[in-house]
Amino acid sequence: MVEGHRDGHGFVRRDDGQSPIYLAPEEMRAVMHRDRVRVRVLRLDRKGRPEGRVLEILERRRAPIIGRILLEGGQWIVAPEDRRFGQDILVPKNAIATAVAGQVVAVELTEPPSLHAKPVGRVIEVLGDIDDPGMEIEIAVRKFEVPHRFSAQTLAAAAALPDRIRAADRRHRVDLRDLPLVTIDGEDARDFDDAVYCEPFRRGRGKSAMSGWRLIVAIADVSHYVRPGEPIDDDAYERATSVYFPRRVIPMLPEKLSNGLCSLNPGEERLTLVCDMLVADDGSVDAYQFYPAVISSHARLTYTEVAAALTNTRGVEAQRQGELLPHLLHLHEVYRALLRQRETRGAMDFETVETQIVCDEQGRIERIVPRPRTEAHRLIEEAMLAANVCAAQFIHEGAHAALYRVHEGPTPEKRVTLQNYLRALGIGVSIGEDPKPREIAAIAQLTAGRPDAAQIHMMLLRSMQQAVYTATNAGHFGLAYEAYTHFTSPIRRYPDLLVHRVIKALLAGRRYHLAPHEAAREAAHQGAPQERGSRRGGKAAAPRHAAQTHELELWEAAGVHCSANERRADEATRDVEAWLKCRFMREHLGEQFGGSVSAVTSFGIFVTLDELYVEGLVHVSELGSDYFRFDETRQELRGERSGVRFVVGARVQVQVSRVDLDARRIDFRLVREGAAERRPSGGDAPQAASSSRQLDALRAVDRKAKVESRERIARAGGAKSRPRPKRRTLR
Repeated sequence: MVEGHRDGHGFVRRDDGQSPIYLAPEEMRAVMHRDRVRVRVLRLDRKGRPEGRVLEILERRRAPIIGRILLEGGQWIVAPEDRRFGQDILVPKNAIATAVAGQVVAVELTEPPSLHAKPVGRVIEVLGDIDDPGMEIEIAVRKFEVPHRFSAQTLAAAAALPDRIRAADRRHRVDLRDLPLVTIDGEDARDFDDAVYCEPFRRGRGKSAMSGWRLIVAIADVSHYVRPGEPIDDDAYERATSVYFPRRVIPMLPEKLSNGLCSLNPGEERLTLVCDMLVADDGSVDAYQFYPAVISSHARLTYTEVAAALTNTRGVEAQRQGELLPHLLHLHEVYRALLRQRETRGAMDFETVETQIVCDEQGRIERIVPRPRTEAHRLIEEAMLAANVCAAQFIHEGAHAALYRVHEGPTPEKRVTLQNYLRALGIGVSIGEDPKPREIAAIAQLTAGRPDAAQIHMMLLRSMQQAVYTATNAGHFGLAYEAYTHFTSPIRRYPDLLVHRVIKALLAGRRYHLAPHEAAREAAHQGAPQERGSRRGGKAAAPRHAAQTHELELWEAAGVHCSANERRADEATRDVEAWLKCRFMREHLGEQFGGSVSAVTSFGIFVTLDELYVEGLVHVSELGSDYFRFDETRQELRGERSGVRFVVGARVQVQVSRVDLDARRIDFRLVREGAAERRPSGGDAPQAASSSRQLDALRAVDRKAKVESRERIARAGGAKSRPRPKRRTLR
């Protein structure tokens, strides 16, 4: 598949997963971003990349392209919002619909591009003006092809569902309505997947008695209402996940389910699938069982309320919880035990600062604030992790195919890179050829007090691979689990819904087979085997093996589909947040702020502002009159003449110099590098630089160095936006 670049060239992402093939700008004239092509490798370019020529266009992109319609020289054109498309689209005058110049539109191609002509299209939807509230979300859902409209069949099926659970729904379920289960979520949560309860537990008598806790995690039983092959399930599979934007959610399920029947609202009867666990003093889960139940949540609590009650058990918030307070204290006790088990396993726990965008009524950023992570957050997280692990073990012991959440450790190449990086920093810790989670966790703990701890921990995260859904259980490296899956969020994640179906099938003594629509569209075979596997040998063995192989392929394809849609949701969310931040920073042009270096690249440094929590680029040409070299091993930019170096965590003072809303880019100008460091010629020990005097000295250096720097940037293709690191989702 072709992947365009905003600079005009492109790459072909190969189906076999090997290195992408570079396409020169002239080759990109006849193709577009996301076309499928057949290419021939001609040579290696000056960067050592295979360079190719397009031989055949196998499949043209069919989805509409989003952009702004403009009238230039009497010709209507659409400038794509996604610059990876690389060229404008011509629109005949009679094909602009009701659009006026400057509006955002969706255009459908009627003529593809060629070597000698631009693409031609017609407007099929007018979204509105670029400054309309919520326009950034309307653009993102179309730009990233996020399904945002339910089919008529799905809406009709949802409307036909009952408003309350019926007597027949309670059959063959454990009645837990009297148990004081509670939901604990953020203040802005709208759907409630899980409810929790804990009580002390004691087994045996005398000195041999074992003490611990009974921990119950009740999860909304979405599978009771969403059946395989039905319209609601088709739409849920296509979306695979809910997408959370500031002030708006694109749900995986219709609202009647996500905020109604399946949301564990307080005081209302709800159907659930329960993981009932016995947790020992050391945090190990001694026993567990799954069963369908009916519950009634006794309270909807927030993280803030629970954290306040746990911090001061005699305070106002604790008193307000009344009879629920003892149960909250039991939850905190079992959390402390689970935390000890986490440390025993050697699981990683990187503390990062999460931010929350607060918008006004018009959908514009009012402020960006840090989102604190309290004991209440960790309490719920550990309870959900325990339930997820039990689900994975239950499925594994049942020898049933399912989707696991797999997170693998460093590849051999990344391990070597990480080892060299640590040695360059003087950290004498060796990493084995087959790294274990405990080794990485030990490095994080060892370096926690260093000034460059944030940089080191980021490199530790980047050394690991991205978490994915797959039918092959390879364990979870970050959490140090041999088997792990997602069970606790079926309202917003399709893999969790599949896991629920598998667990319920095992409880009923049968097997769950994927329906045809649940396999990815690219699956080589269509349909799933409906007959159960025979236990007899002989002639039935080969067909049974073929059926098992085929079904495993379907599960793998479903995992690829869900993983890809998870990444799509992340990209769309980041795009909207970047758009909002750019618009927010246009009001601060020319203002100065303090900040910290958050990333270092060959073309400059990225700085995150202290007060606003917004990141922007200080281009290498703005760092002073020196020639800066990028040291990839040390992750630093170092001036050849001055010895000044820029590393992650360095304190700087910057001025907002430019905001490009279309490119989602914010540029800063360096005012003062308060904590940039100078390396003395006699050794490697850094010493603090004098901020204003050093900058004056840098600017007095021979301007030849700056010319050389700019020539080097020009040869490298100019300033580029920093490639976003892959999301490292540990859960």
